[in-house]
Amino acid sequence: MTTLNDVIGFVGIGAMGTPMAGNLARAGYKLLVYDLDAARTAALAGAHGVTVAKNLAELGAAANIIITMLPDGKAVRAALCGNNDSFKDCLLERVQKSALVIDMSSSSPMGTRELGHLLEKRGLQFIDAPVSNGVKGAVAATLSIMVGGDRITFDRIKPMLEKMGSQIYHAGPLGAGHAIKALNNYVSAAGLIAACEAMHAGQAFGIDPGVVVDIINTSSGMNNTTKNKCRQYMISGAYNAGFSAGLMAKDVRTALEIAEAMQTSTLFAKPTAEVWNAMEKQLGFLSDHTEMHKFLVKPKSK
Repeated sequence: MTTLNDVIGFVGIGAMGTPMAGNLARAGYKLLVYDLDAARTAALAGAHGVTVAKNLAELGAAANIIITMLPDGKAVRAALCGNNDSFKDCLLERVQKSALVIDMSSSSPMGTRELGHLLEKRGLQFIDAPVSNGVKGAVAATLSIMVGGDRITFDRIKPMLEKMGSQIYHAGPLGAGHAIKALNNYVSAAGLIAACEAMHAGQAFGIDPGVVVDIINTSSGMNNTTKNKCRQYMISGAYNAGFSAGLMAKDVRTALEIAEAMQTSTLFAKPTAEVWNAMEKQLGFLSDHTEMHKFLVKPKSK
């Protein structure tokens, strides 16, 4: 079981990593943090008294538990193993023997398994533990955390994970956390497209979009988008839910990759990925994912 004597190295102090690391510090854990953006780590140190590492190698040498919260699996591998797996200027350059690495990023499950084999050869423990419920969940420590890897290791770290999330699941073997995270986001992304198209079709028929949403939310079509995004971020025109279209598109592509690798149906996943890829290309990686509502507006004929 993790204790307050453990030294946790947290890499990736972004929109999600900042409140997650803050919650661990608030719970009394010893935290050593690193991010390419020094202003972020300085702000976290000022708010919670955590220690800022000068570089990745310093963090790897000091921590017996390393958490990565980075944009994708490629960034995770580079941070852990260095450029081209050189093991220079990286977390594993001077890592403690038998250290535990926890990847909480949204990474490819196939890449996670490959990385797991590499880390195992170096005597390290590795699990994946991606999260859901966004920045609000990270701030409130109500994230859903999906863990892939050894069950004994899961039981050991669960008390620590409970400082960041309220729903903690052991999903299965290594990579299972990343797999179900991507599959969940695929279901969410597909439902978001359907909700947007329903609002547009209803409005064209003469039904107020708010009425469309209200009726769906008391009927069988209710989903996360209709409950928590349509009025709040789409009808309002705010489009600031805090999750980028690029990240959503990446997760849908990952879900498609999983289905293809497992040789299961992709009949709906393929066109869903195509829509998100087109939206990302037109509106940009950093556009909010709720801007799908704008992207799906059919231009009026002249």
